[in-house]
Amino acid sequence: MKQVIQSRRSGKLALKNVPATQVRAGHLLVHTRASLISAGTERMVVDFAKKSLAGKAQARPDLVKKALAKAKKEGLWNTWKAVMARLDEPLPLGYSAAGEVIAIGAGLEAEFRVGDRVAMAGAGIANHAELNAVPRNLVAKIPDNVSDDDACYGTVGAISMHAVRNLKVGLGDIVGVIGCGLVGQLAIQFLTLSGARVVAFDYADDRLDLALKSGAIAALKPDENASNIVQGLSAERGADAVLISAATSSSEPFIVAADIARDRANIVMVGLTGTTFPYQTFMTKELNLTVSRSYGPGRYDPDFEGRGVKYPEGWVRWTETENLGETLRLLAPDNTARLDVASLTSHRFPLENAEDAYTLVTSGTERHLGVVLTYSGDSDPKQTVQAMRTSRPSSGACVIGAVGGGNFARTVLLPALKPLSGVRLKTLATQRGASAENGAETHGFENAASNIDSVMIDAEINSVIIATRHDSHAAMTAQALRAGKSVFVEKPLALDIDQLNDVIDAINGADGFVQVGFNRRFAPQTTKLCDHFKDTTGPKVVTIRVNGGAIEGGHWTQSSDEGGGRVLGEMCHFVDLARHLVGAAISNVRADAATAEHGSGDDVIANLSFVDGSIASIIYTARGDTSLPKERIEVFAGGRAGVLDDFQSLTLAAGGKTTTLNDSQDKGHKQQIAAFVDCVTNGGAAPIDEGELVETSAATIAILESLRTGNRIDI
Repeated sequence: MKQVIQSRRSGKLALKNVPATQVRAGHLLVHTRASLISAGTERMVVDFAKKSLAGKAQARPDLVKKALAKAKKEGLWNTWKAVMARLDEPLPLGYSAAGEVIAIGAGLEAEFRVGDRVAMAGAGIANHAELNAVPRNLVAKIPDNVSDDDACYGTVGAISMHAVRNLKVGLGDIVGVIGCGLVGQLAIQFLTLSGARVVAFDYADDRLDLALKSGAIAALKPDENASNIVQGLSAERGADAVLISAATSSSEPFIVAADIARDRANIVMVGLTGTTFPYQTFMTKELNLTVSRSYGPGRYDPDFEGRGVKYPEGWVRWTETENLGETLRLLAPDNTARLDVASLTSHRFPLENAEDAYTLVTSGTERHLGVVLTYSGDSDPKQTVQAMRTSRPSSGACVIGAVGGGNFARTVLLPALKPLSGVRLKTLATQRGASAENGAETHGFENAASNIDSVMIDAEINSVIIATRHDSHAAMTAQALRAGKSVFVEKPLALDIDQLNDVIDAINGADGFVQVGFNRRFAPQTTKLCDHFKDTTGPKVVTIRVNGGAIEGGHWTQSSDEGGGRVLGEMCHFVDLARHLVGAAISNVRADAATAEHGSGDDVIANLSFVDGSIASIIYTARGDTSLPKERIEVFAGGRAGVLDDFQSLTLAAGGKTTTLNDSQDKGHKQQIAAFVDCVTNGGAAPIDEGELVETSAATIAILESLRTGNRIDI
């Protein structure tokens, strides 16, 4: 399919052929018929991408702060790789579009039918692309008598509508609208429809003329004695509310807003402007400032947008979904009073000329407002896959199919394959076709796909790397094993016992093997630590302290269904490491958690007992300061001791003497991939005994059970 993509690194924009987006549960697959280039919002995105690295840093000091914190915690080289990988990720453009439903994901069969026309919303979702997979709460049905060209304004309309709702105005109120771009023009129409009286402000004559046609009672330039005119129109009270919908680095809109507003007026900011406001005027008038949150309630909530969770109508009447739907209703021509967006469209381009459209928007050489991309023809959502071969590939080949192209895969796993000989990178499959196409080109895969079947049913592929979100690991691992392939899957292997049992069943009947991404056991300093204790007898005592740092509760890794939380997603690393250091089976676990203050239990102590009498204590916390090293491992046995600090400094003690070995941080990522490829190529025992992998996974799941029940859990 064709999609408009921009490079985050260079800012270069192109219309590319990428693998077709696939439908999935809770989503609709929509063939796009029209999409809107919002001149203000998208120009900012495009202009930011075009900045140099220094320019990006200057424009986003918040991201620089995050990068510095990461560098302090994980080192400059790892941070640099992560930043570069982020810049190499393709940036899909567009967020307001309309089209026809061509496939329906599980769970939506009763609500939608193939052939329904819908408006769709969301950056990275409602893209300038022939096909888009859109979650339930980011679509609304289009009335039969509303055209696709009009309906593609739905998202921008929802943004404007929510801002107007935040103004809290009614019949007869005087409202100032500062900035008459798309959002401002739509706000003028919404306010007029609701009975308010609008005074519009802008420097462009054509936009002021359009504001009058949209219903404004006056249209002024900000330097035209604005306050006196508003005073005259409002019986000397001033504006009851002011909407700032301008896009400028200047703080002038705040000055104008404060000047024209009445005492205790509401000021709502929906455009990105300078934010230095006149304190004295704001304080004297006791003005109220609200920054409007995009399309409305539900925006930026991963449960609402990604998982289809509904808000109770008694508490939240106008969600982003409802705002989108109401915008579409008001577009219907049979309404006595209706929203008019046709007058806002200044240009139309076919998708094939998208680059010309963006040149118009970014160059400033020609006046424009709403720029619509139109789509023609059909785009086939199905992908062609190689026919099944009856014969197995010859021994000695390592033909890899990778599933998942997120940040960890891009920065760690896939680059580790490049220096290895005898590896053929055949297919990279990711959920988004643009990411698959970019990742395949960057890492040297022959093919890109957005359907995992392209990997699973290709008999030439004999090994699969799985780096998707946690909830899919077990099912994909079992599927690949049953297809006769060896599997490297990122941790965790499974989120519950049922998933783990499915993997065990697949292992028992598989020709290939499975390896989980427990990289720390492959780290060079881990090997030295184990060697230090290889001649000792008797039980070991192991302590592992992890200063993991906080992750916000809304992050996908914290959700019980998708990520499983940090015990399953991260603590499993250290359960495996303890198992490896002790060298004996885990017999039982007992765990306790600190009281959670923000809804996620990230502070856990797990005690492990082993069949040989060894014990291990794992302390995982998100409450510490990240300036302290992240990981500290201590081992005691047979009169010897070893301390490993953050896989950089290893202190070994024996016979009254200590030796400290310092090195650059190496957590074993490259070594684990090399071990996997070697085993696929040359055969032999799996790099990690599969029984240990199952045991470690079961023990990690048991930690959660212990937290829930308060009991010691036998493995």
